[in-house]
Amino acid sequence: MTEVQASRTPFVQAVLDAEGAEASEGTGIVWLDTARRENLDAFLATGLPEGRSEAWKYTPLRALAQRAFAPADADAARAANVDAAVFALPGVTGPRIVLVDGVFRADLSVLDTLPSGLRVEPLSVALTLAPEPLRFALAARHRRDAADAFLHLNAALARDGVVVNVAEGCTIESPVHVVYVATQNDVAWHARALVEVGQGGHLNVVEHHVAIGDANALGTVVSDFVLRDDAVLELVLIQDASAAATLVRRSHARVGARAAATVHAVELGGALVRHELTAELVGEGARFDSRGVFALKARQHIDTQMDVRHQARDTTSDALWRGVADGRSRGVFRGAIVVAEGADGSDAALSNKNLLLSAQAEIDTKPELEIYADEVKAAHGATIGQLDERSMFYLRSRGIPQVQARSLLTLAFCRAALGSLPNEALREHLGALLVAHLPTGPAEA
Repeated sequence: MTEVQASRTPFVQAVLDAEGAEASEGTGIVWLDTARRENLDAFLATGLPEGRSEAWKYTPLRALAQRAFAPADADAARAANVDAAVFALPGVTGPRIVLVDGVFRADLSVLDTLPSGLRVEPLSVALTLAPEPLRFALAARHRRDAADAFLHLNAALARDGVVVNVAEGCTIESPVHVVYVATQNDVAWHARALVEVGQGGHLNVVEHHVAIGDANALGTVVSDFVLRDDAVLELVLIQDASAAATLVRRSHARVGARAAATVHAVELGGALVRHELTAELVGEGARFDSRGVFALKARQHIDTQMDVRHQARDTTSDALWRGVADGRSRGVFRGAIVVAEGADGSDAALSNKNLLLSAQAEIDTKPELEIYADEVKAAHGATIGQLDERSMFYLRSRGIPQVQARSLLTLAFCRAALGSLPNEALREHLGALLVAHLPTGPAEA
């Protein structure tokens, strides 16, 4: 291992201790063990990103750097008492794969009767049976940059995850439910997801984060979605982690010619949450649409970073995001669109509107647009405001109590991001979650 250059904060020291405890353990797959060592070295060389990193400007990690997370106990994860009702979702009754504290749980998963053309299995099993097809994804080289610290940490320490594959030309009717459950305190768990939709295939995925009790763990999840030509992916991301959790995710979509990916995201839980949603439109006529909402209260901090890159002709992206912050919470949204040279005929749109429900709440929004091609249509905009007083007065004058009027207006604002979700039962359930999470009374402290 290379000499450690990062300061020995408790966080970094805990990573070193965890690596030392597992140094004798290897997968027996040379390229994978090499990649893990390289990523660990990359993390140790930089440590956690600091405020001078532009990508982390609005999300300081000083407090996190002082925490020492032990590795999640795999035996405890396998024995944890988890009621399936915790992650049950209306309108989502198909295949299901569950990881508890980063460990696959067969007893909670539903993988016995998969439809023809669909493969769903834990990453640990896929690496045992046929590791070579996963080499490109798991051994990819990343920048040795502090901004990518959690990417390196995940690549070095993730021992399990999810592999989903749809065969060419197959349409999978029922959503695949991918569940991450956190149960332990003061531990770190990591998971990797690889999803591929073959040419002309169609897949729905629901990624769902929940917790048992007030688990204050650190979780990292890195997900790659590959869409071959003419493929379709509908992805729903539901983050309802513990109010004490720290959760860092990166979701990356690579979209081929005439393929289409649609993302609906709801961010509710967590004390400190960051989600990096990136897309590469690499095939002519590729499309990427995203709809999302984050709702914060108390002292929550949620950071959403979206980066869409148009790299081929006649590609399209459309992003509509909503944010609500109450109490002393802080929301961050950065939406970047890059139209590369040669991506003529691209059409890109980004809208981010935010609502402050408290004088102590804060939302930082930063739309970015870079265009290096000709004949391009592009638009972006961002706003931050408060509840409309006239609408509030109208509802109050009709006899609606202030608490209910406040809730109705806030929910209507958020629902703009969920109205296009085709699964009606799931859409209504997410609306109910928003109602339960959003404040119903005066601003919270």
